Amino acid sequence: MSETLHSKIIGEGQPLLILHGFLGMLDNWKTLGGQYAEKGFEVHLIDQRNHGKSFWSSDFNYDLLSSDLKDYMREHHISKASIIGHSMGGKTAMQFACTYPESVDKLIIADIAPKFYPPHHQPIIDGLNKLEIENISSRGEAENQLFEYISDFGTRQFLLKSLYWVEKGKLGFRFNLEVLSQKMEEVGENIGSTETYVGPTLFLRGDRSEYIMESDMPDIKKHFPAAQTETISNSGHWLHAENPKEFFEKSIVFLVD
Repeated sequence: MSETLHSKIIGEGQPLLILHGFLGMLDNWKTLGGQYAEKGFEVHLIDQRNHGKSFWSSDFNYDLLSSDLKDYMREHHISKASIIGHSMGGKTAMQFACTYPESVDKLIIADIAPKFYPPHHQPIIDGLNKLEIENISSRGEAENQLFEYISDFGTRQFLLKSLYWVEKGKLGFRFNLEVLSQKMEEVGENIGSTETYVGPTLFLRGDRSEYIMESDMPDIKKHFPAAQTETISNSGHWLHAENPKEFFEKSIVFLVD
């Protein structure tokens, strides 16, 4: 049994597990998690390994992330759950559904396809690694330094959410920057080429995002033959944050149908 994943559980009813993306954490889903709970779900907001308050490990790939989730369900006595996964969390969810199909009720994949993505987070990783974190004494100072490397305000705010006081006067990130910097190839990795999950599956993509293209549809159908695809308007890759209202409406219809 691996170490336990940290989570926040909201509500009562059918289990719904939610997995954040690369460099994210469960807090990114707190508002939507509360809305699903109001609709009769027991929502498990989960920090994946090397993220949030979950354990750190030098081992990092989708087989392990999927196995972590299975251990989590076993520990919480969940035999079957619906799963929502965004980006990296979507890859974990896809791998999990293919490996343990009997444990999945419904699957929602947010803005990621079952394919290999070349490493494209390098500028962000470089910027984070250049931060003189040991000499930074405030969030404002961290943002000013990060601005030199990451011009996009939304990306900076997202990353700064993982900044916390390790102890008085000492800031740190909740994600394991050292290991994640080394495992960039694993983050873009695909699920197994022959793996399938035949259960109900919904792919949600942002209308301004290029993570799911029309050319990906045959692969999506090959791995997830029952897949439906819907587009969230006025949103890019962070579709659940950019248009939470439409994301919730489309996802809840699928979950309760």
